[in-house]
Formats: sequence, structure tokens, C-alpha cells
Amino acid sequence: MSNGMGQLDNPVWHSLNGAHARFAERSGEAVRYAPSLSPFLALPAEPDAGAWRDAAKLVGPGGFMVITGPVRTAPPAWHAFEALPGVQMVDDGVTGAPEPEAVALTAADVPEMRELVKRTQPGPFEDRTVELGTYLGIRSGGELVAMAGERMRPQGWTEISAVCTDPAHRGRGLASRLVRALVASIRGRDEQPFLHAVATNTGAIALYERMGFRIHNRPMFQALQAPSA
Repeated sequence: MSNGMGQLDNPVWHSLNGAHARFAERSGEAVRYAPSLSPFLALPAEPDAGAWRDAAKLVGPGGFMVITGPVRTAPPAWHAFEALPGVQMVDDGVTGAPEPEAVALTAADVPEMRELVKRTQPGPFEDRTVELGTYLGIRSGGELVAMAGERMRPQGWTEISAVCTDPAHRGRGLASRLVRALVASIRGRDEQPFLHAVATNTGAIALYERMGFRIHNRPMFQALQAPSA
């Protein structure tokens, strides 16, 4: 296992100040993905008032952002409209294996990917999210019915994200097969896989544990709106 597990305490920050720096938008101590890629913004581990002002400048008056990691108390002028407890899981002996049915998904597939995400709600997926890493899919009768891909890239790690299967095709292990394929690929470049899930999604968490992931952190996903003026 990588020695850089501290990177996972603030994965958006380390991703945007590392492998994903080319996707970063910055203002002082605040950094975010371009909104067409992801809604995540990162602050230092212990943001001061100046860092919150930087975040407000970056998203603009009344702008929205999502932060993850330990709970951070925003200044009173900010509106906190959602806080979802999550789990962060790391590879602890997952069996990685290529998936013969998997196809690489590209920008041309984004409309179908967005439709699948709309039906399954695995989490945020924007028009350009596919640019963040490898996305794999499985088709049935020409229709995209399952997918999984790579999102955050803190040093030494790659997050597996957007894991979903069309409800009509569940029970066939399609998503698990795609996750195992990504695990093999991530390890192939000497990185370690990790992923996030909403804490209430106990079925998915149990599945990941059976695959060989274990819970490492329990972050909070906080959706915030900046002051309007």
C-alpha cells in the first residue's frame, strides 16, 4: 500500500495540486475543478477567513461548490444546503482483472453516459468529466448499460467513480467487472485505487467490502453556496 495515505484526507486538494493541475481554477488558497468537469472545490486542511474569501471569489456571488473531507464550518454568510456523510474505501486485496466486454468511453459517448447517470444517480457527472481519466462501459444490444471510471488523482492514488448499472441489467456483476478492470489498470501504473460512497448506500459498501476494499475515512460531502454579495 502507498505510504501517501495522508493524500486521501484532502483528495481534491492533492489532485488539483498534482496530477490534475491542468484542470484547476485557482484563487489564492482555493482551488477547484472547472465546473464542466466536476463541482468539487478544495481548501487547505484548516481554512482561515482568507481561504473562505478566496473560495467565494472563485465561485462568484451566490455560486455553488462541493467540498469533501473533514467537516468544515463555513462563515455565517455562506449557505450550507446539504451535508452527506460518506465513506472512503481503499484497495485491501481486490482482485484486478481485464474485462473483455469493456469498451473505452470517450467524449462521443457523453450523452449516453449522462443518461445512464440520470437513471442511476451514482454522483456528479458533468459534460467533461470523461476527460479526468479512463472510463469503461459495457453495452448490451448497442446500449450503454454499465460504466465506471477514474476521477480524482492524488499522488499515488486514483479514485474509481461513476460506478453504475442500468436497473434492467443489474444482478449480472457488470459494475464489479468494470471496477476490477480499472483496479488492474490503476495498479499497472503503480498507483492504488480508492473510491467514495454515500454512507447510507450500505448495499454498495458491502459489495465493495466483499471485493476487497476497506473503509479508510468517513468524510463529509458538503454542498455550499457562497454569499450573494
